[in-house]
Amino acid sequence: MGKRWKLGAAAVIAIGVVTAVGYAQFPSVPDTPPMAAAEAAKRSAWDFNLVAIDGAPLPMAKFKGQVVLLVNTASMCGFTPQYEGLQKVQDSYAKRGFTVVGVPSGNFKGQEYGSNGEIAAFCKSKAVKFPLAEKSDVVGPQALPIYRWAAAKLGQQNTPKWNFHKYLIGRDGRLIAAFGTRTAPTDPKVTSAIEDALKTRG
Repeated sequence: MGKRWKLGAAAVIAIGVVTAVGYAQFPSVPDTPPMAAAEAAKRSAWDFNLVAIDGAPLPMAKFKGQVVLLVNTASMCGFTPQYEGLQKVQDSYAKRGFTVVGVPSGNFKGQEYGSNGEIAAFCKSKAVKFPLAEKSDVVGPQALPIYRWAAAKLGQQNTPKWNFHKYLIGRDGRLIAAFGTRTAPTDPKVTSAIEDALKTRG
């Protein structure tokens, strides 16, 4: 793990301990109202629009033809060091038509900064270079439409249960797989799925 990610401060260590315990207990997470099945069936990931962390439009259609790993992120979580792994897979596969898209969220015990500016500054300090959306809900009644679509396609059991849940989207905009928080971005399960997706045509 890079030096920039080492947890040196007692306060940060405490956050990590509390987070790990909370995740192990699967704290109550509101269900995400799934998109109507008929509507979800007509959609692909490229039909949804996000807002970038700087306020600019971030249409998913921008990534059409690429493989996307959509991840809900947080800056003050015991799993925040996964940012390093996310950037690693970004660097490894970007030239082959792959990108990570991060969606900062405070849905899980409020472990994200309050403002987009603070989140952007934190990510810059950690050398995060992949696209980031503005802070958003990824579960519950206010979840982004793309997350409601994912709930309809893969079911509640595959909706985010904590920070750093990962959805893999193929070149055709269809969902391929979901990976839980504990599955690191560099886990062979994830990288093998990315490799397979990159071999297909959109």
